[in-house]
Amino acid sequence: MIAAADLTHGQVARDIQRVAGEIADDSSPPTDVAGIGRSHVSHWVAGVTPSGRLPALLCEVLSRRLRRAVTPEEIGLTCAARPADGMLGWDTDTLVSLRDLGGAYVDAARRRVLATTAYSLAALALPDPAWWARMAALVRAPSEGAQVGRGDVAAVREAVALFSRMDQRRGGGHARSAVVQYLNSDVAVFLRGRYSDDGVRRDIFSVGSELAYLSGWMAFDNGEHAAAQGFFNVSVKLAAEADDPAMAAHVLRAMAHQAVDLGHHREAQQLAAASMDRNRYNAACYRERALLGIVNARALAAGKQSKDAAQALLRAESDLRSAESGDDEPQRVFFFAEASLAHETACTLRDMGDLRGAVQQFRRSVRTRSAASFTRTHAVTLGYLGAVQARQGEVEAACRSWGCALDAMEGVRSGRTRQVAATIRGTLSPLRGRRIRLIDDVDARAASYLAAHS
Repeated sequence: MIAAADLTHGQVARDIQRVAGEIADDSSPPTDVAGIGRSHVSHWVAGVTPSGRLPALLCEVLSRRLRRAVTPEEIGLTCAARPADGMLGWDTDTLVSLRDLGGAYVDAARRRVLATTAYSLAALALPDPAWWARMAALVRAPSEGAQVGRGDVAAVREAVALFSRMDQRRGGGHARSAVVQYLNSDVAVFLRGRYSDDGVRRDIFSVGSELAYLSGWMAFDNGEHAAAQGFFNVSVKLAAEADDPAMAAHVLRAMAHQAVDLGHHREAQQLAAASMDRNRYNAACYRERALLGIVNARALAAGKQSKDAAQALLRAESDLRSAESGDDEPQRVFFFAEASLAHETACTLRDMGDLRGAVQQFRRSVRTRSAASFTRTHAVTLGYLGAVQARQGEVEAACRSWGCALDAMEGVRSGRTRQVAATIRGTLSPLRGRRIRLIDDVDARAASYLAAHS
């Protein structure tokens, strides 16, 4: 299989470390794979059995290269069953996927296994149009469960709003278990309930999709990428059963964002393009269209398609200008305004090589955001601003931005803020020990944050 993938043993070892690095939120390989090299792969080929999660990591490496799912059994290995196995298939029943994934996440032992599971590129292949039509027309057998009404839908929406605001302020590391528990218990009962009419059924599946999406987004923000992928998958299925194309677009956009952050640019472009599908885009309000469009711009920029990215930026700006406060907008886009657009625009410009423009947009984002309500993203924006300033050689300006980021990170639990702190330490490491007070202070504070949130 390695030969079919046209990989050397050294390349396999390096790719295993890269995949393992996606599981660690500081992007460095976990210690149990850090020493894996060419000779280890050669021993495996000769018959030595890799231990622990190495068979699963090896399968993911080969799956990505061959662009199809490769199982441990197919390459002559065995691998302990993982909580996410079988859940990511589009033909797996939606409620079964939710039960299995939610159950794994709320069980401490199974959750630890899930936390070491690799993000799967093979699972990003989207279903064909016929699948969406089947899901929208799916008729479930009448249930003997609880009677579900519009008051229940409203109650779940209120819970989603509460948890969403907590996520924006405190990061995905706060309350995510409570969100999943609520999804896996109360909301799962509603999804298996009896409905007064089909409109209530579609509404409860739609709001269930929002809660599954939020579970995935919080896991993504906390660096739990395999869990995030599982919840996003469930959210898309729920949106498809609700026949809610705008909600499906919202989740596909999040999946594209995750793929961009993990460096999978081709997959990110495919997911972003799917979120911009005409039916989905037209079903969304202008604010949500702007959100879809800006992530599409980021995916294009990451894939070095600068001209298309620039056009996508203009389209997203136009859509946000068309959004008005009186519009009938879903609650899930409450966070997306000028500051968020500026943040994502800055990331796009940075990836296009326009560092000066990126600094201007990051500063615009900082200036226009309500830091008290959107603390996590405010801290991340300041961190990204500092990183770009450092790339420009403006180390003192970077340290000032990072100092503000570290101020904002107080009380925030997020994989992205941990990544900011790790970036600060990595960037300043060549200057460590030169007794430059500003640098030493920021470096020490970043180290303290990482120690407290590891």
